[in-house]
Amino acid sequence: MIMFPLFETREVKRRILFRFGSELPNIDIFVCSADPLIEPPIMVINTILSVMAYDYPPEKLSIYLSDDGGSDITFYAMLEAATFSKKWLPFCKKFKVEPTSPEAYFKTALQPVANDPVNVREWVIYQVFIGFSPQFVDGTLSTAFLTQTGSPKVLSVMAYDYPPEKLSIYLSDDGGSDLTFYAMLEAATFSKKWLPFCKKFKVEPTSPEAYFRTALEPQVKDPVKVKEWASIKVVDLSVSIIMQKLYEDMKMRIETTTRLNQIPQDIRKQHKGFREWDFVSSKHDHQTIIQIIIDGRDASAVDIGGQPSPNLVYLAREKRPQYHHNFKAGAMNALIRESSRISNGPIILNVDCDMYSNNSKSIKYALCFFMDEEKGDEIAYVQFPPSFYNLTKNDIYASSFPVANKCELPGIDDNGGPCYIGTGCFHRREALSGKKYDKHYKVDWKTLNDRKVEESGSVLEESCKIFASCAFEQNTLWGKEMGLKYGCPVEDIITGLSIQCRGWRSIYLNPHRVGFVGVAPTTLLQMLVQHKRWAEGQLQIFLSRYCTLLYGHKKIPLKLQLSYLPYNLWAANCLPTLYYVAVPCLCLLKGFSLFPRTSSPWVLPFAYVAIANRAYSLGEFLWVGGTFGGWYNDQRMWMFKRTTAYFFAFVDTILKLLGYSKAAFFITAKVADDDVWKRYEKEMIEFGATSPMFNILATLAMLNLFSIFGAINKVILLDSDKFCSILDQFGLQILLCLVLVTVNLPVYQALFFRKDNGKMPSSITYKSIIFALLACTLAMYDSRTHIQTNRGYYFHA
Repeated sequence: MIMFPLFETREVKRRILFRFGSELPNIDIFVCSADPLIEPPIMVINTILSVMAYDYPPEKLSIYLSDDGGSDITFYAMLEAATFSKKWLPFCKKFKVEPTSPEAYFKTALQPVANDPVNVREWVIYQVFIGFSPQFVDGTLSTAFLTQTGSPKVLSVMAYDYPPEKLSIYLSDDGGSDLTFYAMLEAATFSKKWLPFCKKFKVEPTSPEAYFRTALEPQVKDPVKVKEWASIKVVDLSVSIIMQKLYEDMKMRIETTTRLNQIPQDIRKQHKGFREWDFVSSKHDHQTIIQIIIDGRDASAVDIGGQPSPNLVYLAREKRPQYHHNFKAGAMNALIRESSRISNGPIILNVDCDMYSNNSKSIKYALCFFMDEEKGDEIAYVQFPPSFYNLTKNDIYASSFPVANKCELPGIDDNGGPCYIGTGCFHRREALSGKKYDKHYKVDWKTLNDRKVEESGSVLEESCKIFASCAFEQNTLWGKEMGLKYGCPVEDIITGLSIQCRGWRSIYLNPHRVGFVGVAPTTLLQMLVQHKRWAEGQLQIFLSRYCTLLYGHKKIPLKLQLSYLPYNLWAANCLPTLYYVAVPCLCLLKGFSLFPRTSSPWVLPFAYVAIANRAYSLGEFLWVGGTFGGWYNDQRMWMFKRTTAYFFAFVDTILKLLGYSKAAFFITAKVADDDVWKRYEKEMIEFGATSPMFNILATLAMLNLFSIFGAINKVILLDSDKFCSILDQFGLQILLCLVLVTVNLPVYQALFFRKDNGKMPSSITYKSIIFALLACTLAMYDSRTHIQTNRGYYFHA
């Protein structure tokens, strides 16, 4: 696992760019979307624009969007993104924009993150100096054009530390442009402030653009001088604001169209692709729709800076009611086939539509492994860890997995290679398509790049439709030995395992600047549904022929086989957790002691396990950069998941094995309304929905609360001698119930105290109270007279 600067050095970038040069491989980038209502088009195109802006030769990039929703609105958003990219890509390259998602960039570009000098420095650059076509505001030329025409260079020599009356500056403009002349007039005006500023603050370098790249604050403490410095810094309208305006206009058009759920007729006439939707019955019944929106071979496919644009392709594979479409795995396999005909890049990157590129150097970092002369030929995929931009301070739903990303996955990488987690992964096309590793296999990158496609874009569109048809995969190895595997909710895990078992290696790469950033669930139910799917798929793997101990026997190292098992058995963990959450409190009401007396030396092993395990967990969490509050939330969500999501995953898996249930794929919503978002930012757990999972959660919480009340009530009625004996006998059980009650405090608040829409629904409140009272009544019911036995005291019912 590479986690630190080795692959982020300038020497590595020089090696990739200059040593391989034209031999750099073509990169095909797959973005998958399924539902425009759950995954808004504006979010999808932000992901697309972010990967289009990679720091990589654009003519070697091809971006494919698989739209399983078959939405003309998503197609329209793609057209808008294609137009916007002609300005956005040069802007990103000019100013080394990070992140390259417009939405993410503009959230931080205008207001720098406190205490982050890198962000502050970038903000200053983008706010002041730009390099595009001239922009006029209220009749004044912005500093954008001053930069482009060379005026900062003129200003830099005007500011020499030399008597100004002895200096003469001449500008030769071979372009003969009146705009250059106008820029010079602006420079003359600006110099009246700039030259005194340079002398007063001893500015170096004296080029405004170069200076503001490095100068965060004036090196003086005089507030008057600081004020002068600030006034110079924000002298005029920046291209960042102009670019943001362009983006906001595009965003408004897309969101308005999405809200109306209809493409205006004047827009439909602008592109032939909209005619395809004249033959669409529904999103579950339509023909293959493929449109090459940007054809990089076209001489006109350039941005405003004259640089070539990446290929951009839209695909909605054929859907028919009588055919199973195999969810995301089917979409990925269709993209593999389509791209092999259009661009055939030897390296494939796949990202979810909600996960934008956060590091424009990610391709180069991945290629450091694929193109390594010694070990590169044996690498099948390079996996980046997921990260999320919308996490709360203490990660209320424990969505960030800091321990897994910084401890567990690096460990698995050392054991033989990380699993494939479905997004943020660079694949070798041959390995993903089913090829077995051969130790004599050598890649000739130049040969791979020599393949040329002669057909026009319109011909390619027609000829490629067959590859995304429903019938194409019939009686083939697709979904079995080729592409992503079918028949499992976690198709990524099983696909990565099969690739490793064919002899290939995988790499885990976690650079300082994370490669990909996505959207974390903003409600408890979203998180639980997501984990139910993951846990169900993992258990299916364990109970199938793909169990690592069987399928991986003699194919991958034993330590790697064992590394998969903790994840495979997520769902099975519901059984011991439910036991410890439900049984001790019921036995406390009944009067049965489950643990040794607190005065017995046999209590020490129990105490050691409980204390040492939690202390180690807390230390590990803090070591990877977490907070105490984050760790506490992680423990709460750990219990919530095991008692609800994992339990339903376990039951559904067993029913599926018995033939009583069918596989399903649930998409996690990527948007939240304003009220939900405000509560999420305040770290208030969202319960405002009815779900069987919440029935279990609330019932278990009430069960422990009633048990504590029952125990307290009976202890109060005892004399002091019996009181001490009871605490000695049931001390650990009472302590466990108190811990569970403390963990469930947000549940009690949602059941009884909260008045907002995020409270627990009344129906669940009534059900949980009834179920808990019924369980407590059954536990306490006993017609016998309770007496003291050799196991201790029993409470009277």
